[in-house]
Amino acid sequence: MEEPNPSSLHVSRAAVRALDLLDLVVREGRLSLSDAAGRLDLPTSTALRHLKTLQQLGYLARDEAGLFSAGPTFVRLALTALRDGPVAHLIVTARPHLVSLAAATGESSYLAVRDGAEAVYVATAESERAIRHVGWVGRSVPIEGTAVGAALVDSSGAPHVNTGAAEPDVTAVVHGVAGPDGAVVAALSVLGPASRLEGDDLDRACTAVAGAAADLAADLGAP
Repeated sequence: MEEPNPSSLHVSRAAVRALDLLDLVVREGRLSLSDAAGRLDLPTSTALRHLKTLQQLGYLARDEAGLFSAGPTFVRLALTALRDGPVAHLIVTARPHLVSLAAATGESSYLAVRDGAEAVYVATAESERAIRHVGWVGRSVPIEGTAVGAALVDSSGAPHVNTGAAEPDVTAVVHGVAGPDGAVVAALSVLGPASRLEGDDLDRACTAVAGAAADLAADLGAP
């Protein structure tokens, strides 16, 4: 068996570190050098070297306070992926179902996809109520211990309900969405105040989410 080239291992490790830093900064919105290095347990000098490279390439920007944030190159690539990638097709197909689900339940509806050990919210239709759940598009939550995570790994066709897992006093009602091969490719959910999603209202929400997920799956070509 051929031994790996040490230089290639070094490059690979450097690439992983740079990508981890990019991912961390984008998730947090803005981050200082010391916070970025501490979060990833990297020497400050190592983190700075990678962050400067990402900045020079346009993937990150740095403001006058020294905080790093997403740069123009990253934004351009993200917008291109959102417009032309497979998730873009999923979002476009899901849009009417999100709107119908929000109208039927009176709560904000969301579409999420899996990203490794996390679920990422990629689209929403907001509730028209004055007090409503908003602002989770682009946010990630763990697969483990959340209703959306359970729905993304469960092909049984059952709705998943959880209160307070990702945000206090918020109840999530979630159902997996099957793709053309029958595997779960996304999750539809409604999120709202726990005080409104209980009893008969919770039952109605479960029925509405399950129906919307089935309709979206049919539009995606699920068997």
